[in-house]
Amino acid sequence: MIFIITNCTGNKVTNYHGSKSLDLKFSLIKINETNKNDLIKLIGPPSTKSDFNENKWFYIERLKVNQSLFKLGKQKIKINNVLIVEFNKIGILEEKRLLNMDDMQDVKYIKATTEKEFTKNNIIYGIFSTLREKINAPLRN
Repeated sequence: MIFIITNCTGNKVTNYHGSKSLDLKFSLIKINETNKNDLIKLIGPPSTKSDFNENKWFYIERLKVNQSLFKLGKQKIKINNVLIVEFNKIGILEEKRLLNMDDMQDVKYIKATTEKEFTKNNIIYGIFSTLREKINAPLRN
């Protein structure tokens, strides 16, 4: 019992994903001065690139921390930064944006369902159902 208690520490478990310290590196990036190679040296390769615009790069930073022992390992997002950079045709930085947790929004889904216009009492349904029955019927020998 003493062995278990002494091995348990008060340090919270953290999960870090993506590039670290994006908010500090954001200030080092200069518009109309920094190019793609400078950015790769400073931060590294992007987390993802835009499918529609090859000159738009995204860097993601996320830190999750366990809340407490009583919450059974449930994690809370402590840092969530997304750096969006866009280059011109020759690879010079044109635009930069840093999105943080304050910019996150909850997406609310509509719970209403779409009703179908096609009902089983329809004449077309009757015709197709009889055709389906004839197709699926076993062949007579």
